[in-house]
Amino acid sequence: MMGVDEAGTHASFKAHRSAIYPIILNHGGRIVKNTGDGFLLEFPSIIGAIEAAVAMQTLMAERNEHLPADRAMHFRMGVHMGDVMADEDEVFGDDVNIAVRLETVASPGGIAVSDKARTEAGRRLAVTLTDAGPHRFKNIAEPVNVWTWAPAGSDTQEHTPEDGPRL
Repeated sequence: MMGVDEAGTHASFKAHRSAIYPIILNHGGRIVKNTGDGFLLEFPSIIGAIEAAVAMQTLMAERNEHLPADRAMHFRMGVHMGDVMADEDEVFGDDVNIAVRLETVASPGGIAVSDKARTEAGRRLAVTLTDAGPHRFKNIAEPVNVWTWAPAGSDTQEHTPEDGPRL
């Protein structure tokens, strides 16, 4: 989208980010880092993180519903939990890297959740996650079992080589 209309795409991204920001706050989250075309979020609760991800993707699906296909923005989200090292306003560590890598497994408009996060959230989730099996990620020693979610009626994307190797 940036190659076709850089200014319009950037403005659209900012508008979408502004629309989902209240969802982040309402679930106790904060934006740790903006990464150009994405952002890294931190939540005090894994249930809050997953519920916020679902709410954000649901809102994005509703916002995209009225747009031409070439103007719709489909975010991919990865959710993981674990220890992080905090340095000023940044977070670091393997668990942060896993969260970032999980994003690649999610379909456009979907969410990928680590088994560790899903297990901790347990049956308290109001959505059903689908077992996507174990995945290996760059610079992560052990395979990560992944669960996915996508909004009802969304087109789910098949696993591609760019998503990272499946086991």
